[in-house]
Amino acid sequence: MNPVVETVSMLGLHHRRRLERDLHDGAQQRLVSLALTLRMAREKLDAEPSEAGRLLDRSREELDEALRELRELARGIHPAVLSDRGLGAAIEGLAHRAPLAVEVAGLPAERLPEHVEVAAYFVVSEALTNVAKYASASAASVTLIRDNGSLTIEVSDDGVGGADLELGTGLRGLTDRVAAIQGWLDIDSKPGHGTTVRATIPCP
Repeated sequence: MNPVVETVSMLGLHHRRRLERDLHDGAQQRLVSLALTLRMAREKLDAEPSEAGRLLDRSREELDEALRELRELARGIHPAVLSDRGLGAAIEGLAHRAPLAVEVAGLPAERLPEHVEVAAYFVVSEALTNVAKYASASAASVTLIRDNGSLTIEVSDDGVGGADLELGTGLRGLTDRVAAIQGWLDIDSKPGHGTTVRATIPCP
């Protein structure tokens, strides 16, 4: 193959895989959650109409968020706030929207390389989504540490623990996303002792 054509082909593959990860970690996760919530509402429609109504209201909120994220993807593959204001503001937005108290620390004041910001954003987004859905936690924290040419992102909660990288497609997707930029991801989640998701990404 012509070297120029091969380079263009590889760039196309890279962008397609990045788009697939962005869709999976963002709007797709919300749509899956929406489908589950709608199924629960249907099951409760006759016996518990007020609960069904509450679930339908939540479904509408999830749909609004999914549509917003799809619009952001169409605009620039990743959330607009990330492009416009940087990683710190984007993570603060995630913490504000979370359904539990989230403490943030170490947010960078300066802009980081785009691929680092995108990966870090989706690590935090997926980890906080998992906390809200599975951890039964009352609080979480997001900490960023930049040191020796790398950025470490830690998302911790005080929930039930027991998370497993091998069982969750979202966490496996994050592992692939981080590995694609020569980083790594691990998880500490002993049953009864909360969960810490930790990603380390090269950041010159």
